[in-house]
Amino acid sequence: MNIRLPLHILSAATVLLFAATACTQDDLGSGTLPEGEYPLVINATGLQAVATPASTRATVDGDWQGVQTVALSVGGTVKEYDVTASDADGYKTATLSSDTDPFWWTSREDITVSAWWPYNATDMGTMPAVVVAADQSTQTAFQGSDFISAKAQTVQFDNPTLEFSHRTARITVHLKPGAGIPSVSGADVYVTGLGTDNGNPATIRTYEAGGDTYEALTAPQTVKANTPFIQVDLGGGTYYFRPQSAVVLEAGSRYTYTVNVNATGLTLEGCTIGGWTDGGGESGTAEDLGYFIQDDGSYTVYTANGLLAWNEAAQSDLSLNCTLTENINLTGKEWTPVGNSFQTYNGTFDGQGYSITGLNASSLFGGIGESATVKNLQLVDVKLKESGGATAGIVVNNYGTIMACSMTGEISAYSYTSGIANFNLGTIVACWFSGTLKENEGYGIVAFNYGTITACFWDGNTTNGYRSNEGGTVEATKVEGTITWQTAVDGMNAALTDNDYKWKLGENNLPVLQKNQ
Repeated sequence: MNIRLPLHILSAATVLLFAATACTQDDLGSGTLPEGEYPLVINATGLQAVATPASTRATVDGDWQGVQTVALSVGGTVKEYDVTASDADGYKTATLSSDTDPFWWTSREDITVSAWWPYNATDMGTMPAVVVAADQSTQTAFQGSDFISAKAQTVQFDNPTLEFSHRTARITVHLKPGAGIPSVSGADVYVTGLGTDNGNPATIRTYEAGGDTYEALTAPQTVKANTPFIQVDLGGGTYYFRPQSAVVLEAGSRYTYTVNVNATGLTLEGCTIGGWTDGGGESGTAEDLGYFIQDDGSYTVYTANGLLAWNEAAQSDLSLNCTLTENINLTGKEWTPVGNSFQTYNGTFDGQGYSITGLNASSLFGGIGESATVKNLQLVDVKLKESGGATAGIVVNNYGTIMACSMTGEISAYSYTSGIANFNLGTIVACWFSGTLKENEGYGIVAFNYGTITACFWDGNTTNGYRSNEGGTVEATKVEGTITWQTAVDGMNAALTDNDYKWKLGENNLPVLQKNQ
């Protein structure tokens, strides 16, 4: 929203006084005016009061008293003008003048004037770029990040006017407690995903204005769709809101977001886009993306779309951790295995006892590296197939650690099939398989074991559980038929001394994971 600043040469009476004492009638016509007789004095008005909690003297809140000087540019020359705010109307108007070195009117011809605040003598006479503070958590830093200007405007002698506008965009975030969050008190709120042109910060810590309201000023820019934009740190968790479409942050506009903080992430209740003061505009509800990202980049996932989003990101960054907080149904979804023989996954995938149902691919992972861990995960009713080689439930090639994982379903392949891993050069602990291996060369746990298998079990539908190769070791691992699932559960739990989850017997007398009490 523009701020109009009418610009006046002294009062009409004063102008007539100068005419009577210093000039001829011709001088006051369209010709030149005498040098040094008519100083440029500006009556600055138009700042609009903004209903911001705990507002004080600052242009951002419609108050000229926070401004000491402004820069005025005429004909390529820049001078510093003093600001005298008036208390008659709450400091919404001010006089801009210079007692030491003013500009002078030399004729009645229109002139071109630019003006801006803040003024800095090191700006070399040009309007500076908008560069806001990264930490706006204090009121002074927030208000000090405001920039206002009037750029190259025509000013008339008889009724001169300048229109000032804010050069920053204003972002307001209203937090509300959502599902699983009793209170949003004490939150830290950030605006992130920002451009860094001219030295601007990529992330801004907002100012807590009160009433669960947070504010920040940014340079004008466009924030890409589906990138972190609003970040909320609360109770040891970090939550993000990602807009479905690009956000165009325009100078002089205010973007107000009402955000619900849920235990599973942020959802947008609505937004308004309008002038610098609160006003109407666009509104909408953001899609729940099914995941949020922690400070270290780790994904917390609770829907199929969220898991697919992690999958896509992990194809480029094979170190991205993933934690499930709900059961995931991938029925009808396309899955690309993460990692392969040459580029292994090197993060931690923690199922937290939850299940992935309906996986229809060659495997969950193509390859996991020495530093990788896949744990506490149940694959249920999967249909794995590979026409060109081998496949397995969790991973084809394991160099890392697979712990407390299970699989039920069907596996078929051109070559070898296995319930947990095809090739093991790492560690597999307390895992089990119950399903159908369609090919003759099928193994309940591992087809080729060069590593360690401990306390793993498979049901009677599978003849072979593993094939030990030179250097491979197998401990306390047995086939269903010679041992009951109850005993198998006891054996698997005995191997999980450092795990947060334990196996118990569930439906169909098959093991399910539960968190330790």
